[in-house]
Amino acid sequence: MDNLDPKIISLLEKLEQKYAASGQDMVSYLEGLLYNDYVKYWDYIELETLLSLQKPRTNIPDENIFIIYHQITELYFKLSLAEIEQLATYPSLDAAFFTERVGRINRYFQSLTQSFAIMVDGMEPQQFLKYRMSLLPASGFQSVQYRMIEIGCTDFINLVAKDKREGFKEDSSIIEMFDHIYWKEGAIIMANGKKTLTLEMFEQKYSEKLVWLSLDKRGCNLWQLYDKLKAKNGGNAKLEEALRNLDANININWPLVHYRSAVRYLQRDPEDIGATGGTNWQKYLPPRFQKRIFYPQLWSEQEMADWGKSWVDTHLGKG
Repeated sequence: MDNLDPKIISLLEKLEQKYAASGQDMVSYLEGLLYNDYVKYWDYIELETLLSLQKPRTNIPDENIFIIYHQITELYFKLSLAEIEQLATYPSLDAAFFTERVGRINRYFQSLTQSFAIMVDGMEPQQFLKYRMSLLPASGFQSVQYRMIEIGCTDFINLVAKDKREGFKEDSSIIEMFDHIYWKEGAIIMANGKKTLTLEMFEQKYSEKLVWLSLDKRGCNLWQLYDKLKAKNGGNAKLEEALRNLDANININWPLVHYRSAVRYLQRDPEDIGATGGTNWQKYLPPRFQKRIFYPQLWSEQEMADWGKSWVDTHLGKG
């Protein structure tokens, strides 16, 4: 022991304390280290498994782009949900921690939005219009993680379809409001008003899970967390700006890059091509129709009236 570096001795003493606290024998763990292999990058991130998760339904090359980008999207959604959960369970939430974590979610969505050119400009329209038919009735509409993010960000009443919202109050039954959640109206067959198979399958798999999550988040979604923090410590301009950016990133920028993609690949005069799941994307995607706003308390009446308009004017050249 006399020849050991004092730092090693100090670490051994700390390890002994750690294992003793849980009734474990440190010597046994040290012996195990003799046989443990070194951590390798490809094993740590499960590289071979990750690269095996792309399973195209056709032999059309650009389908791989479509699959990989959607998988990347779901990983960003998982990161966002982890931040929402951290905020909901943080023992001593303050404005600095709150702002930093919301900033992380903003960066995740900004990265997704800015990289969407991979989808909009990176695929040949003719290839997409061929392989998309093999994906029926699957649709990005069925991303449950995106629905979970929405539920974790705002009071549920803000997710009720715009034309049904006035019939409810903030303390209305979650189950009753869930029947009128906005996205259900985006998966209606335009010809007859019936539910698409895409929606029926999604509801069958996830409705119960989403209702339970909505009940759980009723008192600890991001708005409720902010409202409680504000009541205790007063408002915080940086945090409010971060929440406004989150609202715009999720409810304007993200759906509108999808709209831009749909316009490029699916809009054909005189008749539009339906989305893979049969969703009425022309009315479902534009924010000016949905007016889905997480934090109406943080926006002016004019800003809400013009919701999404400036993006459309800039990117699509129309109001």
